[in-house]
Amino acid sequence: MTSATPPVIEITGLHKSFGALEVLRGVDLCASAGDVVSLIGSSGSGKSTLLRCANLLEDSQEGEIRFEGEAVEWRGTGHQRRPANPAQVTRIRTNLSMVFQQFNLWAHMSILQNVMEAPVTVLGEDRAEVEARARALLDKVGIGAKCEAWPAQLSGGQQQRAAIARALCMQPRALLFDEPTSALDPELEQEVVKVIKDLANEGRTMILVTHDMRLARDVSDHVIFLHQGRIEEEGPPEQLFGAPRSTRLQQFLSHGQAA
Repeated sequence: MTSATPPVIEITGLHKSFGALEVLRGVDLCASAGDVVSLIGSSGSGKSTLLRCANLLEDSQEGEIRFEGEAVEWRGTGHQRRPANPAQVTRIRTNLSMVFQQFNLWAHMSILQNVMEAPVTVLGEDRAEVEARARALLDKVGIGAKCEAWPAQLSGGQQQRAAIARALCMQPRALLFDEPTSALDPELEQEVVKVIKDLANEGRTMILVTHDMRLARDVSDHVIFLHQGRIEEEGPPEQLFGAPRSTRLQQFLSHGQAA
């Protein structure tokens, strides 16, 4: 009898503080292959911090992080706790591609170069193979004609779609989105929402921090509502948005919070 495949990312009992400010207070998160997990909540609730801890961009003080069943190795405790194995950190980060709110494209590179850079320089892949994949991904997100353009020549929506293509070009096990539409006006936002919905329909594993409740409802298998660094409520989207149990989530949804 074979054991079940472990989740792509599994976090248990995570605590994170910035100095005396406790941002995450014992948070759990699990995303198996093909799952879309959305994190919602007010500004300061810990959503983006949780995402950055998952990708080891932030050090946490307590708790366990597992990638495909492999536990992150730590040394030290409390505020001195750091990942103990740099090679492990690199391997995990290259398999959990991050899409940031502000695009973070390299201004001195063309869009095609932006998408190709990490697979060629970090993974050491063949340049011709990466270029073919990058061009196909730019076509996929609807900006194939912009390969030779500079980031400054693209709209915000086009830049974010290029950032998504760049993340996909690493062929990651999961995509992590940190407020991918919050820097865009409504019309450009819909361009990016469409790409994210298409990826969800393909069965991509994704963790999504978003202020867009409609997007969270439409694409998620599981939604986590964070409040003051704790999980206030979680479950399938039809439950959280259709019949929220906690008073705080009811207030959040009734006020149309977008933070």
